[in-house]
Amino acid sequence: MTSYKIAILDGDGIGPEIMAEAIKILSLVAERNDINFELMPAPFGATAYFSHGHSFPEETKAICDEADAILKGPIGLSHEESKKIPVDMQPERGALLPLRRRYNTFANFRPVFLPKGLAHFSPLKPEIIGEGIDFIIIRELVGGLYFGKKETGINEDGKRFVNETLEYDEDQIKRIAKVAFNTAQKRKKVLHNIHKSNVLKSSVLWNEVIGEVAEDYPDVEVKHILVDAAATYLCLNPGQFDVMVMENMFGDILSDQGGGILGSLGLMPSACIGPKKAYYEPSHGSAPDIAGQSIANPYSMIGSVAMMLEMSFDMEDEAKKVWYAMQSVFAQGYSTPDLSKPGADVNMISTDGFGDLVATELAKQ
Repeated sequence: MTSYKIAILDGDGIGPEIMAEAIKILSLVAERNDINFELMPAPFGATAYFSHGHSFPEETKAICDEADAILKGPIGLSHEESKKIPVDMQPERGALLPLRRRYNTFANFRPVFLPKGLAHFSPLKPEIIGEGIDFIIIRELVGGLYFGKKETGINEDGKRFVNETLEYDEDQIKRIAKVAFNTAQKRKKVLHNIHKSNVLKSSVLWNEVIGEVAEDYPDVEVKHILVDAAATYLCLNPGQFDVMVMENMFGDILSDQGGGILGSLGLMPSACIGPKKAYYEPSHGSAPDIAGQSIANPYSMIGSVAMMLEMSFDMEDEAKKVWYAMQSVFAQGYSTPDLSKPGADVNMISTDGFGDLVATELAKQ
């Protein structure tokens, strides 16, 4: 029997609730395919800080090191609760960035997908959505402003200051470019390169390297677009995009905007891929305001399972079945309160109710 080790990082807020539904689907997949998924829970995020004194404890690092893949829930607390944690130990700085750095997960995949039948979730007009929304954002994840040198202090004039450095070298750009071109080859062979070369020297180098890598992919059409224009076109004509590649901060912002045009980041799973290991997570936050109420939709968490099945375990067919099962539940008129307003023409169900229906649909296939 094939066996895989998966580190399970519940995270904070709604994390444990939606992770339970992801594990429900993993268990069914294992049973259907005669595979053993050895699940290895580990503390991570704000809850880990309060229970272990560190948001990314040593024991969690050891478990993640041993795992074949990492399944991570959302992390973070409310603004007021975050103040109880030292700045450098707050989940994003103390856990998330170190996780990315430890496993060099430089390639972030965020699919932005909404079939026509689910267009009612989107705030965009039907004539803009057309036949549906289907593109993927590929974001460089371990370079740029987020990982550059940081300095704070008092300057010669007695004023507080901050200095943060945006750093990239050509090798970092080249490797994410290759990922993007390879992805474009498998889809519509169109790649939108998102940049800000009219202002940023980093984007000038970025574009130079993209052009050099493009020579190895003559079948892929490259379209260059400024990041601010891309933000506008995502709202006005998202159908023009298929594969988008961009640096770290641009990807952070535009992928969240991608969730906005879908109607919720709750509809956006993601994969973070490194040379030897990957982690999978919802793109949304931990939503502490609705934690414990069983109203959060587990779509992004279960979708992250689907991406893990395909990208870490070569189970593409099973991944497609998981996607189909989730979309079938929506298509039957079911939703959770976090995604649909009261009075909407849907049958409101709980977090675990959604997971149960997905498992039922998956079992039928």
